[in-house]
Amino acid sequence: MTCLPLDPSEAHAAMQTGARLIDIRGTDEYAREHIPGATNVPLDRIDELATGSSPVIFHCRSGMRTEANAARLAAAVGDAPVYILTGGIDAWRAAGQPTVLDSQQPIEIMRQVQIAAGTLILVGILLGFLWSPALFGLSAFVGAGLVVAGATGWCGMAEMLRALPWNRRANV
Repeated sequence: MTCLPLDPSEAHAAMQTGARLIDIRGTDEYAREHIPGATNVPLDRIDELATGSSPVIFHCRSGMRTEANAARLAAAVGDAPVYILTGGIDAWRAAGQPTVLDSQQPIEIMRQVQIAAGTLILVGILLGFLWSPALFGLSAFVGAGLVVAGATGWCGMAEMLRALPWNRRANV
């Protein structure tokens, strides 16, 4: 079965007639902002999605994750019609459709990783020039960690950040 694209207005109309909207982003992303009526089933748990006969619309932030995993998403719902919200929640918001925004929730873990890694790399470079060339090793260490994260799908920095007090709020 193939996933057919829907623009935000078509997706909104389909939801009004009984289509289920499934947000495949991580729970931290969903907690920060989501579409009213959407159910959060992160991509890594998509096999747990209850099947049914009503149409299912999948979405992520920009549409890239849903498109890249279209076959897996279609397989997860069985025989129900499957759609992808073109452009994801970004397009939904741009089309003037409502979202639920909780600015008290922390920013997404991967954005935190990008901020922390970038900061550590810059600090390593600055300290390497200003204090001791041995401190260039900090930038190399962070860069190696990012390579390992990309190659294995496991990010030690994300795990450490997830344990920090401000990231314990994402209980939606």
